Amino acid sequence: MVYRYDGSMFYGFQRQPNKRTVQGEIESLLNVVLKEQVDIISSGRTDRGVHALIQVSNFYTDSGIPLDRLKYVLMRGLPLDIEILSLEEVDLEFNSRFDAKSRGYTYRLSWERDPFQSRYETYVNKEIDIENFQNILNSLIGIHDFNNFRLSDCGSKTSIREIYDIEVKKIGKKRVSIDIIGSSFLKSQIRIIIGTALNIYFGNLPKNYIEEMLKNPNKKYIKKVAEPNGLYLSKVDY
Repeated sequence: MVYRYDGSMFYGFQRQPNKRTVQGEIESLLNVVLKEQVDIISSGRTDRGVHALIQVSNFYTDSGIPLDRLKYVLMRGLPLDIEILSLEEVDLEFNSRFDAKSRGYTYRLSWERDPFQSRYETYVNKEIDIENFQNILNSLIGIHDFNNFRLSDCGSKTSIREIYDIEVKKIGKKRVSIDIIGSSFLKSQIRIIIGTALNIYFGNLPKNYIEEMLKNPNKKYIKKVAEPNGLYLSKVDY
């Protein structure tokens, strides 16, 4: 199941008691439609307020409902901030999380105040030079211990991750997007990367701060976490 969502009004992706979440909305409807308990497995989990241009999930069912009919029913029953893009039958061994070879996130920054875009990009009060910002981020590419780039409640057993590529691009005259592709990511890793890079760019942290965080993964550093609204899960490859 491939879909996208506007994360503005969700308490994140993962199911939570008495909270509106993406997983909760989808599973609740599937339980009714398929008349069985459904637990979806997903390529990643997004924080509260984070969006997805693409999300991939799989689930197991004994129902024989045709896929085109199931998609129709889901689209009629789901709220407007979730859209099902496609449904496909896969092998029983397929796992949306563990079979993903890479994931990509996009972070959008703007130095133009726009109330109609405030849920979908993060405002900064000065222009971002893409070459300088790219140089700040380049040291993150490769295999590193990203222990300093995750929140304390992150449940991952290891903080070793690989970032394949980072690209900073100008969008129009007053916006930039930062695309980060990697094997997988730790809890809030992208937001800490962007928050730290912004503080370096604006002179609030030393220029070598990211390099020091990578060199000394067991030393505690101040974590600067960027706002969630500018972040999108944008790519999942299998």
